[in-house]
Amino acid sequence: MGFSFGTVALVIFIVALVFVFKTINVVPQQHAWVVERLGKYHATLAPGLNIVVPFIDRVAYKHSLKEIPLDVPPQVCITKDNTQLQVDGILYFQVTDAMRASYGASNYIQAITQLAQTTLRSVVGRMELDKTFEERDHINTTVVNAIDESAANWGVKVLRYEIKDLTPPAEILHAMQRQITAEREKRALIAASEGRRQEAINIATGEREASIARSEGEKQAAINRAQGEAAAIIALADASASALREVGEAIRSPGGIDAVNLRVAEHYVDAFGKLAKTNNSIIVPADLGDMSGLIASALTIVKSQKA
Repeated sequence: MGFSFGTVALVIFIVALVFVFKTINVVPQQHAWVVERLGKYHATLAPGLNIVVPFIDRVAYKHSLKEIPLDVPPQVCITKDNTQLQVDGILYFQVTDAMRASYGASNYIQAITQLAQTTLRSVVGRMELDKTFEERDHINTTVVNAIDESAANWGVKVLRYEIKDLTPPAEILHAMQRQITAEREKRALIAASEGRRQEAINIATGEREASIARSEGEKQAAINRAQGEAAAIIALADASASALREVGEAIRSPGGIDAVNLRVAEHYVDAFGKLAKTNNSIIVPADLGDMSGLIASALTIVKSQKA
């Protein structure tokens, strides 16, 4: 009898533990659990401690509300100019409605992946190959907008899509590399020609400025010489005028005329003597009377000056 009572007590204790375990549910942060009651949606459990009815309610789905990265498998897309292009990307989404994520689609992750691939093929098919490398942001935005509209029915918010890699065929890649090399060589030649052109312009500009500077210097030198010569002429004229004024003043003074006559006679005799020395012939004045008279006048003046 005692053994039976202990067994029953143990069974009751185990049942109580199971009941408590089934009744109390602790939901982690950034998670949402969907509870069904008798096979029908009943409630969504928020993070924290939650009470459910054992054996009647059950947690059917558990969802993470964090941002989830989804690697979209690489696929080959055909561009507008009929070129194959392998595209690899990654999608970021977040569950916003746990109930819709549980019942809106049988597998919302697979649905998002397939929709991303089909949308990507459609977007790339409307673009040329060169544009696909330039319009990555446009492709990403278009894919996000197209998926997000449909994913709303699945309780999922598509946050962004990023292209990881765009790989054209090998022959197209080689052609692009040759084109890039040619463009670089072209830019190098243009840069070199621009450098030579600028060098020629700089040389011509320097020569022009130097010529202008030389002409300005020569002009200034000529002006300075002219001004110097003018100043010298003016100074010489002033000196001559001053000398003439002094001579005039001396002549007007008493005895000035006699002094002038004496000076003229001296110069005459001196000049005549020098002229006679330059030739072996004897030069005699045409009018010796005038000569003697001139000498006599000079001697008289000298005597009067001595007296």
